[in-house]
Amino acid sequence: MGTTTGPAARAAKGQKTPAPAVPGAAVPGAAVPGAAVPGAATPPAGGPATAARSGRGRGRASLGTQNRAGWLFSTPFLALFAVFMAFPIVATLAMSFTDFGLRNVTRPFEANFVGFENYAKLFGDEKFLKSLFNTAYFVVIGVPLTLLLGLAVAVLLNNGIDRARTFFRVGFYAPVVTTIVAVAVVWRFVLDPSDGLIAGLLSEVGLTSPDFLGSEKLAMPSMIVMAVWRNTGTVMVLIIAGLQAIPTEVREAARLDGAGGWREFRHITVPLLRPTLLYATVITTIGYLNVFEEPFVMTQGGPSDSTLTVSLHMYREGFNFFHMGYASAMAYVLFVVIMAVTVLQLRLLKDNTE
Repeated sequence: MGTTTGPAARAAKGQKTPAPAVPGAAVPGAAVPGAAVPGAATPPAGGPATAARSGRGRGRASLGTQNRAGWLFSTPFLALFAVFMAFPIVATLAMSFTDFGLRNVTRPFEANFVGFENYAKLFGDEKFLKSLFNTAYFVVIGVPLTLLLGLAVAVLLNNGIDRARTFFRVGFYAPVVTTIVAVAVVWRFVLDPSDGLIAGLLSEVGLTSPDFLGSEKLAMPSMIVMAVWRNTGTVMVLIIAGLQAIPTEVREAARLDGAGGWREFRHITVPLLRPTLLYATVITTIGYLNVFEEPFVMTQGGPSDSTLTVSLHMYREGFNFFHMGYASAMAYVLFVVIMAVTVLQLRLLKDNTE
């Protein structure tokens, strides 16, 4: 006999009869479509497009905050640059078109506008033309000597010398960071015709030392030697950095192919050093075109203006004779010369570095 499981039997046993499911009725505990679930993130009204616009808005706000912070931190530098760099440059350009002099220091706006008169006057000034020639002579002789000596010292310190390498590097770089006053004291002792180092060495073999700084023919070469000695360290450091950037595998491959020391230097080292040599050439040329300290401290431009450079002549006109307008015109002529020489060097040498 089968077991009765109908509603009547369940009622007799005391069990509750489940209510039949009604279509469309909510089931307790079941998720209702469209209802908010506690703890779940509610999407923004408007759908994905609104969310994207909101994200972009927050990104722009964050970027704006960063920009304001950047400008805030840059303000001290910008203020110093504007006061000590930008304003003097613009003021010098304006002064070059005036007869600005000592009387205008307290009344600058009373200076008379003279147009290009100062610039025209320069090329009739024998001292300026002499200083321009002296500066060109200093650059044409001094730059190649500095580069060659710096290259030779860098190669020796990078490859040829194993012991006390750091000592020699510091020794060659020391003149760069030494003040011009200390350098002048040393070189005056070396070049002194009576009691100097060279005079003492020449006297040992029965020769008389020439007056290096008092001779029109020897004064500028002496300045060049001093400048080369002083600036070789800068070129040396640059070239050592370039040498250490050359991959070792390239050198080893050249040696395996039978390249000797000279062939390796000529066909491997020098071509890979061309970008470094270009940079060293440009900055050395700019520095030598602005040469001022060596003749100012050692000879004051003498004898007979044989060591007078453009920068020294400009200093005299501006601060000794207070021809500020004329000196400003000289400064901008020198600026144009430096720009022209730099562009020429970049065009001639950059093709060989690519």
